Amino acid sequence: MTTTRLTGVHTVAVPVADQDRALAFYTGTLGLEVRMDGELQEGFRWVEVAPPGAATSLALVAAGDGFPAGVDTGIRLTTSDAAADHAALGEAGADTGELLRWEGVPPMFALRDVDGNTLYVMEPPG
Repeated sequence: MTTTRLTGVHTVAVPVADQDRALAFYTGTLGLEVRMDGELQEGFRWVEVAPPGAATSLALVAAGDGFPAGVDTGIRLTTSDAAADHAALGEAGADTGELLRWEGVPPMFALRDVDGNTLYVMEPPG
């Protein structure tokens, strides 16, 4: 068995067609904060956003060959009130799925960003 010193997840990449448009959605509609926005090398912009106080961020990375936008990211964002966020995001014009309330499962819903990437919003269990 290999022993490592891994301690967490820092950033998860989300492919986007237009970083400025995605940044406006993730900050303006979802209320995330900008953690980093800069050109790491000529022609390569790195943008990170995250919920205030969160340890893990989302990198809004330019889509390209082999990394298309419009995918199911598998990302689960947490909230203290899924029903309230579902209503607020719907009123803000976000593309949300049905609020799911299954017995024994925390309330959750799917959310699509401006590129059609699917993320999920859920209340943490317990």
